[in-house]
Amino acid sequence: MTLEKSGIEYLSVQEIRGPLMIVGGVSGVAYDELVEVETAEGERRLGRVIEVGEGRAVVQVFEGTQGLGIAGTKARFLGRTMEIPVSVEMLGRVFDGLGNPLDGLPQPIAEEVLDVNGEPINPQQREYPSDFIQTGISAIDGMNSLVRGQKLPIFSGAGLPHNLLAAQIARQATVPGKEEEFAVIFAAVGVQNDEARYFRRSLEESGAIKRSALFLNLADDPAIERIVTPRIALTLAEYLAYRQGYHVLVIITDITNYAEALREVSAAREEVPGRKGYPGYMYTDLASLYERAGRITGLKGSLTQMPILSMPSDDITHPIPDLTGYITEGQIVLSRDLYRKGIYPPINVLMSLSRLMGPGIISQKKTRPDHGDVSNQLYAAYARAVQLRSLAEIVGKSGLSETDLKYLEFGDLFEQKFLRQGYSENRTLDQTIEIAWDILSSLPEVELTKIKEEHIRKHYRKRTA
Repeated sequence: MTLEKSGIEYLSVQEIRGPLMIVGGVSGVAYDELVEVETAEGERRLGRVIEVGEGRAVVQVFEGTQGLGIAGTKARFLGRTMEIPVSVEMLGRVFDGLGNPLDGLPQPIAEEVLDVNGEPINPQQREYPSDFIQTGISAIDGMNSLVRGQKLPIFSGAGLPHNLLAAQIARQATVPGKEEEFAVIFAAVGVQNDEARYFRRSLEESGAIKRSALFLNLADDPAIERIVTPRIALTLAEYLAYRQGYHVLVIITDITNYAEALREVSAAREEVPGRKGYPGYMYTDLASLYERAGRITGLKGSLTQMPILSMPSDDITHPIPDLTGYITEGQIVLSRDLYRKGIYPPINVLMSLSRLMGPGIISQKKTRPDHGDVSNQLYAAYARAVQLRSLAEIVGKSGLSETDLKYLEFGDLFEQKFLRQGYSENRTLDQTIEIAWDILSSLPEVELTKIKEEHIRKHYRKRTA
């Protein structure tokens, strides 16, 4: 053991197990302490302490343990947690999953160095999210509104266009009336190269790359690196939001890959598994990411999260979407049936929910007076249309009443005119609500039971025979 300026160095590596390295004979080592691992050939990797006791430290190596051997491997404990240098200059740049530049440019000049685990927000200082974010997408703005400071995940499935939707939101997100653009922090966690290239190209072509920072952990990068990538991205987002006054939108894809990395570490530690083999602490771990979103009283900036997770086998009861739903304020669910019909974005509004839409913007009158009523009526009418489609398959359309047939017509109009829109189509909230009134007017006026009479008199379009 030798003491160097950078920390205490040990040569007592006892075991390498999966992504973990066990170092014996240690003292004065703390949980979550940063570790520099040096191979016999002089290659250096980063890791962190995830367990310590009885003179042994379990080190999680971010770049993986492939090529490491017990003999000749050094572990240097640095006496601090993992930190990342941050600055406004990081906007417009592309980094790997550990924050190293990938765009051929030098490391940005640091304005501050911050712990990647963030600083917990005092609950008393949290400001209730109440500013409507216009995404330009009718199914979100009209029925599942996003609010500044909210965490609203996208529940998707393999092969569904969640990355297209995320890129469109990143390009179009704005706060009506203030016209403030968002700084976009995009964290790719275990994604394919073509997905990462698509998102980067989309931001470059739209010009949004100037206000964006991309952190890319690709599918062929070490799986353990996926645990730290979202934390690095969120640390930059917190700095921009809470110290520089930016309104920041954070998109993390794919949370499922992150959870798989957690399971890999848990299995290597031989922990008692929870549901489907995931660690019992996965809820707490996911919360440590999601709860970094919000607004702080007295500060101008905000941090809004839209994490994306692909549901294994499209199962919304799977532990990852299930636990995410408990932590976040709703979810946007993509539908494979709508996708097969050629509808983009294929958002299943009946399974989607924004818990902050009502108390955050509707009750505080942050949008149009008829917004809440129109949304409720769309939900009710489309739900009935879906039920009648199933009934029509059994009894045939001849067994349905004239009103029922009107609802079937409404269901088709809703999907083709309200849900369906172009990838580059950016609708204002007024345009969205006017489209809603147009298709609601296909129903008899007496069926609009969720809308106040004053709004019906003003907006209902009477159809001529």
